[in-house]
Amino acid sequence: MSAGRLPGGVALLVTCEHGGNRVPAPWARLFPDVAGALATHRGWDPGALPLATDLARILRAPLRAATVTRLLVDLNRSPRHPRVFSEWTRRLAAAERARLLALHHAPHRAAVEGDVAERIRRGRRVVHLGVHSFTPVLGGVARRADLALLYDPGRPLERALCSAWARGLARALPHLAVRRNQPYRGASDGLTTWLRRRFPAETYLGIEIEVNQRLLGAGGRFPREIGVALAGGLETALR
Repeated sequence: MSAGRLPGGVALLVTCEHGGNRVPAPWARLFPDVAGALATHRGWDPGALPLATDLARILRAPLRAATVTRLLVDLNRSPRHPRVFSEWTRRLAAAERARLLALHHAPHRAAVEGDVAERIRRGRRVVHLGVHSFTPVLGGVARRADLALLYDPGRPLERALCSAWARGLARALPHLAVRRNQPYRGASDGLTTWLRRRFPAETYLGIEIEVNQRLLGAGGRFPREIGVALAGGLETALR
């Protein structure tokens, strides 16, 4: 199946769940050492928010971004996932964990779900891009991907779109290793997987973009060519 131009028109939506390592004042006591884990990839996805902002601008798409550290509550995990809370927040009282979910986790997810639902009501097919970055080495093992597209291979339109998109990215960025469903599986727990349970495959395509943090340049930004290639490759794949 070719991705082609999706019937009924396409509405693009960009999100960034790990855009910062901000700690709201009520929970500052949990992180007395701000130079510790908060400043590392454990606390956020370096480079993800600038890339998401650039993509939204180039593609003229709305952006939903969060800057609260995932060490407080992980917006890309389901509410009952074992790692929705970190080692710093897992030990909090149940009422305080519920408050974190209510104040930070649920509003972001509800806003994104509302964005998708509204566009589908207007007769559009939504392509949702969740922008993330990943550490070059995990557990002593180097990641081989530089740029990756994560999707559910069981959803034909997602598979077709990402196949065409990845081919275009490989041509545009021959010096980078472009992969699909690496270093994570696109059907694993995440915001896109959660939304797939709410919207049919014919109207919702959830794609996560993952970029290797080894590519970060000055100012904590990825090279401009990556954003340009991602946007141009997506537009071509949708034709």
